[in-house]
Amino acid sequence: MTAQAKKPANQKVGAEVAQSGAKAPFPFRTAISIFLLAGNFLIAGIYFHLVNP
Repeated sequence: MTAQAKKPANQKVGAEVAQSGAKAPFPFRTAISIFLLAGNFLIAGIYFHLVNP
């Protein structure tokens, strides 16, 4: 066994970030992802003739 396997399992990664009340560090990535998803739905609508440009 390694030393890492003997550590207690109750240590939570990022617990101090959750308690600090900090905002998510990636709002730009989220906005771009939502924009691309909306574009994807638009292209699907055009493909299935639900939207006629």
